[in-house]
Amino acid sequence: MIEAKNINFYYSDFHALKDISMKMENYSVTAFIGPSGCGKSTFLRLFNRMNDLIDGTRLTGECLIDEENIYHKSVQVDDLRKKVGMVFQKPNPFPKSIFENVAYGLRVNDIRDKSFIAQRVEESLKAAALWEEVKDKLKKSAFELSGGQQQRLCIARALAISPSILLMDEPASALDPISTSKIEELIYSLKKDYTIVIVTHNMQQAARVSDKTGFFMLGELIEFSDTRKMFLNPEKEQTQNYITGRFG
Repeated sequence: MIEAKNINFYYSDFHALKDISMKMENYSVTAFIGPSGCGKSTFLRLFNRMNDLIDGTRLTGECLIDEENIYHKSVQVDDLRKKVGMVFQKPNPFPKSIFENVAYGLRVNDIRDKSFIAQRVEESLKAAALWEEVKDKLKKSAFELSGGQQQRLCIARALAISPSILLMDEPASALDPISTSKIEELIYSLKKDYTIVIVTHNMQQAARVSDKTGFFMLGELIEFSDTRKMFLNPEKEQTQNYITGRFG
């Protein structure tokens, strides 16, 4: 279970997130929607402490994973990031072979068993629906893959270290419609094994892949509910106006 309790987040003097609380269920897809600059990516990055890398930031409230506050001083960030994988907006494969891209996280964690690494690479590529396309060219550069294949490779890389949570920050926004469809199918299939949180600028995508949706505006969580309910019968007028295209 992922839970945010009374989260406030600041970039220096800018109050980016304002008193946000929500619970995200295990083995489900939660989507965050809202206009650009509304805080949804900032909120997503709290859950693997990516915002720690930015100078001058400040957080109040609690971010809980399995009832543990991940910002407690006892938490090792490297251990947290093994549990919480991240996929970014643009595919970012390493300048290595397809095989070594997926194996990278295992090697960084001092796993040396070649047969285990090979097994995890295959399992992860299969989980990312990429194995059949690359199994005969694992030694080729990852840069030879198409954009959509590169993004699925990055998902496989995240899966290789066996996280329980997968964060995705607009994972299909740089892709063509066919590749986007494959990513969406992949997200839907992965939720049986992972808890997935996705930021998307595409409301139709949120409607297709998510179980619950949070609508953000100006750093506030305006509404959070079952996706079907939000898109068919939102509670707040602001949500209705955004979903029907009156602003944003």
